[in-house]
Amino acid sequence: MAFFKPIFKKISELWYPQAVSIGKPVEMDELCEQIALVSSMSKADSKAAMEALGLVMGNFMNAGRTVHVDGLGTFYYTCQSNGRGVESADKVSANQIVSTRVRFIPESKRNGKTITRALISDNVRWVNVNSISKLDGTGTSEQPGGGEGEEDGGESPDPIV
Repeated sequence: MAFFKPIFKKISELWYPQAVSIGKPVEMDELCEQIALVSSMSKADSKAAMEALGLVMGNFMNAGRTVHVDGLGTFYYTCQSNGRGVESADKVSANQIVSTRVRFIPESKRNGKTITRALISDNVRWVNVNSISKLDGTGTSEQPGGGEGEEDGGESPDPIV
């Protein structure tokens, strides 16, 4: 099940659902345990493969390539120059780049007019996080994500960035 919370957007003066995560992030050990359970690899082998994957992907992207992982998606670099433009194409240089990001496009499959993405279950069930009590495991009724909608314009920081 996936969770959302109501968020107030000042610009439209309306409320909208916003996806939220609960609990701690899943760490490498838990991922490797689950991979070992569904494959013929040991936990140690799956951890070694995952660590190598990150290193190898970084090396390929540093060489200017995109990386496509079957069943997962495509990873690639983008860069930003944040207002550091120049007057002509011949004056453009790497010195203008102020940040580099890794972008990800989930794998998708087309079935007629329907497009499905990897990592998104066909039967995602969305639940309002405010409707579940004691979700944080502390025995209190305090909800993760602050409970009520935010009044600050509605955008919460992206925990993945």
